[in-house]
Amino acid sequence: MAILPHSLLPGPEAQVHSDRLRAVIDQAIRAAGGWIDFAGFMSLALYAPGLGYYSAGAVKLGAAGDFVTAPEMTPLFARTLARPVADTLAALHAAQPEVLELGAGTGRLACDLLLALAERDVVPERYRILEVSPDLRARQEVTLASLPERVRKRVQWCEHWPESFCGALVANEVLDALPVHRVGWRGAQGWVEIGAALEGGRWIPAERPLDNPRLLERLPDPAGWPVPYDTEIGLAAADLVATVGQSLRAGRAWFIDYGFPAREYYHPQRVGGTLMCHIRHHAHPDPLVFPGLQDITAHVDFTAVARAAAGAGLEVEAYASMASWLIAEGIVEELGRLPPEDAGRYLPAAAAVHKLLSPAEMGELFKVLVLRPGTGREPLPASLAG
Repeated sequence: MAILPHSLLPGPEAQVHSDRLRAVIDQAIRAAGGWIDFAGFMSLALYAPGLGYYSAGAVKLGAAGDFVTAPEMTPLFARTLARPVADTLAALHAAQPEVLELGAGTGRLACDLLLALAERDVVPERYRILEVSPDLRARQEVTLASLPERVRKRVQWCEHWPESFCGALVANEVLDALPVHRVGWRGAQGWVEIGAALEGGRWIPAERPLDNPRLLERLPDPAGWPVPYDTEIGLAAADLVATVGQSLRAGRAWFIDYGFPAREYYHPQRVGGTLMCHIRHHAHPDPLVFPGLQDITAHVDFTAVARAAAGAGLEVEAYASMASWLIAEGIVEELGRLPPEDAGRYLPAAAAVHKLLSPAEMGELFKVLVLRPGTGREPLPASLAG
């Protein structure tokens, strides 16, 4: 049970909302015979219509929310991303390329990216946003309303994945929000799958023998691991990237998220996995509390994502820490465009850039994976070797 400061505990209205979602998840557990896998639990907790964390109206991003993303910290993040995106769009000009953003949050990245592309005179034919949260779509509409009309009219929201796509796909902190399965190594007892069950009217973590064929195919080698050892397998993240491979005809896809290659993800010292919850800028490891009121995330296994991409005909163009990628794409030059004497603009921007680049902050934990159409037979970079 997570122990939070009293000031972070949900108020009466939030508790009513949370209780409604709890009833939905209780029903799902009973309907499944008393136990559901963790992916099913996480999916309901985050995406149950009108009740899940990403489907309801609580403020999630920014100082008043539960966490802050890179685009919310400084527009220089989007301006740096605009450089390779503009190059991609310009190279595909004859094909009328588009930008497709997955899970656009508050719309801050879309707004700043479109402004930066307009400055470069490379505005896409369409800037499509695929957003599953009605609440976040409403926030995006408010944010993007500030754009000049000639740019704003290019923005479209879509509810379904495009059959074919040509241009730039952007996914910032999307993969970490997809449901994961939890598994555990129990030594002589073998592998188990960890889910949620009901006991005395409350949720408890509960184990079952692991028999899911897709999970069995993805199990890492537990040699040398301590017992017990719990971890996550992100089937949904791999499926999403495979879908990108089926529709991306030309261009590039950028996936920006926190995570590791497999050799670090399944490290013997990472005995509890990577699962983490966020509420009001407080991080804790218990996903079975505050349903609908807290974010639940897991780090990304970038080796598994890259393998899924290869299986769908994509190749890895680049894989790097966010710090090295931002520096290579010119964030320092973007910062240098701000006049240092304008302290009100320069100092906050410099502080944000420092946080994005610092190994102790986001610089090393976050990674950037750039994919493009290929044969699917190209070897993975050594940095992604399992």
